[in-house]
Amino acid sequence: MNDGPTPERTPPARITPMRRLRRRLRPRSRPRFKGLSFNRMIPNIMTLLGLCAGLTSMRFALDGRFGAAVTAIAVAAAIDGLDGRLARLLKAVSRFGAEFDSLSDFVCFGVAPAFVMYLWSLQRFDGYGFVPCLIFTVCMALRLARFNAAMDNAPAPAYAYNFFTGVPAPAGAGLALFPLFVGLEAQQLGWDRLLTMVQFPLFPAIVLVGTALLLVSTLPVWSFKNFKVPAEYVLPVLLGVGLYAALLVADPWLALAAGGLIYLAMLPFSLRSFRRLRREAEAMREPLDGAAAEQ
Repeated sequence: MNDGPTPERTPPARITPMRRLRRRLRPRSRPRFKGLSFNRMIPNIMTLLGLCAGLTSMRFALDGRFGAAVTAIAVAAAIDGLDGRLARLLKAVSRFGAEFDSLSDFVCFGVAPAFVMYLWSLQRFDGYGFVPCLIFTVCMALRLARFNAAMDNAPAPAYAYNFFTGVPAPAGAGLALFPLFVGLEAQQLGWDRLLTMVQFPLFPAIVLVGTALLLVSTLPVWSFKNFKVPAEYVLPVLLGVGLYAALLVADPWLALAAGGLIYLAMLPFSLRSFRRLRREAEAMREPLDGAAAEQ
């Protein structure tokens, strides 16, 4: 038995044609896709372009276009200097990117220079001429493997942050191609005697083996990551870079050959700087160790 009044039910709202039209015209929500943003892919795309440049250099060498082959390796080196910095700038650093960059470096700076030098000069010695190429490529692989393994080790001391252990891969490729730089310059100037001397397989073989030893050495080499230039040297450094850029445009082979000699001349100063910083760090640590021992 129902004692109270029966509640009235509200009739359902009528959907008018205008309301139907509004529902159809209402913008739908954009579907969201899972994955990386394009900005985070830019460093890996650049690494891929550098890898393509290194592979293209070998194709140019097969065609006998050694100047174009060197240019392609130089482009790969320029890209290698930018992709890591872009990854840090865009906060796109990843383990995949580091491994991909290392594999690209091995092809561009470990395989391509040895391949180019073999076709340019060392193939005259047949199998014996291939031995320096193997030594260089194997040492480049060992150098890159050591670099990758060091990322999982304990952090290095603060004074060693601005130094590489051994010559880095792009610089090693440039040193390995030094005879070709000189040969292209001699060919451009018509100095046939100098071209014959530097193209004789013994000289490129010595350069390749010597560079391979620098790659796997423990020599501390400036990395120029956070290299601070004193205020009084800023203007001379800028002028020097400008002059070198002008020389690179006017006579690229001479500029690249001179760059290799300058880099070699820099190595003793890099070693001296490392030893000085290490001595200063050890001198600062001795009082702390003595105070800890007294406690």
